Amino acid sequence: MATWPWRAVALALGLATLAGPVRAADTRPWAAATAPAAGAPRILGAHGLGCIAGAVMLPPEGPGWQVVRLSRNRFWGHPALVAYLRDLAGRARMAGLPTLWIGDLGQPRGGPLPWGHASHQIGLDADIWFDLSPKPLLSAAAREHVEVASLVRPDGMTVDPARFTSAHTALIRLASEHPAVDRIFVNPAIKQALCAAQPEAAWLRRVRPWRGHDSHMHVRLRCPAGQPDCRDQAPVPPGNGCDASLDWWFTAEARHPPRAMAPAAPPPPLPAACAGILDAP
Repeated sequence: MATWPWRAVALALGLATLAGPVRAADTRPWAAATAPAAGAPRILGAHGLGCIAGAVMLPPEGPGWQVVRLSRNRFWGHPALVAYLRDLAGRARMAGLPTLWIGDLGQPRGGPLPWGHASHQIGLDADIWFDLSPKPLLSAAAREHVEVASLVRPDGMTVDPARFTSAHTALIRLASEHPAVDRIFVNPAIKQALCAAQPEAAWLRRVRPWRGHDSHMHVRLRCPAGQPDCRDQAPVPPGNGCDASLDWWFTAEARHPPRAMAPAAPPPPLPAACAGILDAP
């Protein structure tokens, strides 16, 4: 069938654990950790199956950003991720964009999360919300209840032209052009709109379609230098993705995948050395 390469690409992304449930028994001790493991930054494993020592905190607010949902304690990451977000917020301000709302990074010691993500485990993933309206400095309590509207029409086939603007294109471009970025996940309709606006743009190669991601983008960095135990995702395919691989996401096969008949397999174990990070001071 002509669609099999694109089905394989989508399956590969799913296996990269962009999103999905994880057993509560595996997540509970990682979610209970309130502070990072001491020592130099050290990443073990992959974005969807790993942990991190020496994580640092993205401050709750700074020039050009505010972290939302602070009660989740998911504002920790590798220093490279925190530096990236600071840099992006500064460049966005210089471009005339408003303050960014930053969502989840990772837990203090990484590891599997009890809900919301199956990635975000090694301090190299972050969610940036698509609300580009002017924002006052909100209290931590007020940021617990912030909601962001979808940029995509309810049928999922196109963006909502009343919400998706050139400012969103500018932000995604700024985010994707940083050399540390591996890929950025957005809703397929958003990728489609970007391809229509700038069909020859090389930076679109790093912008990848995935279900959801209609009110935020998910930024993923590559493993930083000096992290031999960090495992990157497979490289992004050649080309900018404005091709048949994108068209597949709007087919019935992609929009209505069959339900799995067999029970989900248990998750694979974390790298053995993650036990030491979990138990460290």
